[in-house]
Amino acid sequence: MFVGSLPWGVDDAGLAQIFSQAGTVVSAQVVKDRDTGRSRGFGFVEMTTDEEANNAVANLNGTDIEGRKIVVNIARPREDR
Repeated sequence: MFVGSLPWGVDDAGLAQIFSQAGTVVSAQVVKDRDTGRSRGFGFVEMTTDEEANNAVANLNGTDIEGRKIVVNIARPREDR
């Protein structure tokens, strides 16, 4: 899943913790700026099953985390450029 509008202080472990309430988290990664190493404000989470992922989208999209409403949706592959 794609997770946007993350608070700047959320790291990989924090992202996994947020999503663990929806099921088993396989991986959680906050995307960081190459030069500064700071969060870019979005990340990706992988759950064990599609059902858990759909549950996470339904229950966590729009959730207020540290004053920011996160955006959660099913990630789509990049289109050819």
